[in-house]
Amino acid sequence: MTTDVIRNETASRFEATVDGHVCIADYRLHGDVMVMPHTVVPSALQGRGIAAALVRVALEWARAEGLKVEPLCSYVALYMRRHPETQDLLAQR
Repeated sequence: MTTDVIRNETASRFEATVDGHVCIADYRLHGDVMVMPHTVVPSALQGRGIAAALVRVALEWARAEGLKVEPLCSYVALYMRRHPETQDLLAQR
């Protein structure tokens, strides 16, 4: 399944609408760091790779913009641990 993800700059989140449900990965920009505090996929849609698609697109955007990422959301942190190619995006604490 391909999930179309968009960046909603006004709401500071990445979004995908699947089966009428809006799934989101929130972010906040603090200088050159994109803080990712929250990812939401309704329980009826879980297990379909939607959260992974949201995070993948968010991290691709961060990389293209020259940003570092602070994964406050446990899912984003897990995704980054499972994908070593994203480790260079981690903000220094």
